[in-house]
This record gives sequence, C-alpha cells and structure tokens, in this order.
Amino acid sequence: MMDNSTDNLRGSSSPEQGHSLSTAVKICGLQDVEVLKSMINLPVDYIGVVFAKSRRQITPEQAAVLRTVLNEWSVTERPRLAGVFVNPTLQELEHVMQTVSLDVIQLHGQESAAFCKQVKEHWNVQVFKAISFSEDDTGQNADHTAMQKLHAYVEYIDAVLLDTFDPLYGGGSGKTFAWERIPAYADWAAEHRIAMFAAGGLHADNVQQLILMYRPDGVDVSSGVETEGLKDITKIKAFVERVKQA
Repeated sequence: MMDNSTDNLRGSSSPEQGHSLSTAVKICGLQDVEVLKSMINLPVDYIGVVFAKSRRQITPEQAAVLRTVLNEWSVTERPRLAGVFVNPTLQELEHVMQTVSLDVIQLHGQESAAFCKQVKEHWNVQVFKAISFSEDDTGQNADHTAMQKLHAYVEYIDAVLLDTFDPLYGGGSGKTFAWERIPAYADWAAEHRIAMFAAGGLHADNVQQLILMYRPDGVDVSSGVETEGLKDITKIKAFVERVKQA
C-alpha cells in the first residue's frame, strides 16, 4: 500500500519556490496547453484532467500532451497529474494509462472498495475517492452511513474528495454544498491518515473562508477559475494566492 500520510498530499515545495507546507491546490478540468504553460511558477500541487463525460472531457492523447509539458518543467516540485473518471472499467483505465502516465486516479462515481483495491494494486498510483453530496442526503444519519461505507476503502484510497452532486456528471457543478458537513469527514480522514479535499463551488472569494474554518488538506477548483467556460489564468493565480495566504 502506498504511504497515504496526509503530509504527502498537502501542498509542499522546495525553498526555491518560496512556499511551505500548506493546503494543497488542485486545478481540475484543464484542457489548454497554453494555460498550463502559464502556470509553471505557480504553487499548484495537482492538475486534474477529466476523462468522464463532461464539457471538460479530453482524450488520453490530449492528456499526454499536457503530461509532456509537465515533464518539461524544471521546478523541483512539479504538479501531479490526476485523471478523473466516473464508474470506469479496468479496461478503460488501462487504455488511458497506456497513453498517458497518471499520478492519481480520481474516482467520482459509485466505484466499490474492491475496485479501488484493483486500481491501487495494478497501477500503484494515488487513488482519490469522491463523495458527492446531493440535497436529498443531508443530516447526520446520511453522513454516518457514508462513513460506515468508507471504512471498506481505507486501505485502498489516499484521499477523499467532498463535492456537490451534479445529476449529469456526478460532480463539477460549480455549486457549494453545506460546509458544516465537513468536520465529520475531516475527523474520519484524519483518524485513518487519509487526506481530505474539499471541492464544489470554490473560487478566490470564498476559498480562504473554507480553509480558515475547516482546514482541509487540499482544495479542488474547476469552474471557479473559468471565464465563459474556459480556464482563466488570472483567476487561477488569484485562487492559488488566496489558498497559500490562508
């Protein structure tokens, strides 16, 4: 099993980059090579590429181009590349992994613990498991049930990612969920030395509040750093700056 100590998943850097252990930043749904090139000096920890059905979906070949750009960065701590999937088959994952080397496989559907075990053992990557909150599954009972189910995943995941449910794509809705639900999951994750990432409707104007109130190990943003559906480097820079200042 990979060492899934939260220290390995929080933001970190070399002294040359000028930032220290802090909340990790994941910029998800990246498609544009030029935007990625403009991020070279930013303290971003994860770049997310979406293979699931989405308006941000890219092909393995497009992701391989982004991987090449990342590999060319001379910085000591280059971002890890995370692939986002919803209920994939092992064959689908194999097809992607043959084309592009991913550091993280993020599972955003109803994947079982047994499936996560297969992914972890076959590819030896970090595995992130998303938990999507809908308006129907509120309250302590829902959270207790969810965490009971999560116990089966402990040995096979490196992080849980809390997100807002989207009926079309599972996540990536751009809407926030009830943040008061975070502490129960944060405590559970800390107990099992699993990182906890928060997503869902984050942007430069609310991410500091989230971090100061709940101290997640990482934050994940997509639509909050877009303008008219496209990644905006100005918004990305503002978001990263707010996170690292928190």
